[in-house]
Amino acid sequence: MKILISFQNNQIPVYFNVDSKQPIQRTLKLLTSALENKFNHGKRALKKCLNSLISIEIEGSEAILHSKSEYDSLALSLY
Repeated sequence: MKILISFQNNQIPVYFNVDSKQPIQRTLKLLTSALENKFNHGKRALKKCLNSLISIEIEGSEAILHSKSEYDSLALSLY
């Protein structure tokens, strides 16, 4: 399943596995708060990934952040 979220004035697609046990709205709230927190207080490598973010994939309790450069992509724990 695909949902678009707004982050830093960009529409970012978020891909979910429909078999997830967590409610989608709760996961989205955790994701957006984690992204905002990391954007404001994160280290340089994380900010570089967030500035070039193209999509997010939710796998269990982790968000895989895909950026324009595959070397900048990383995983972010939601819980």
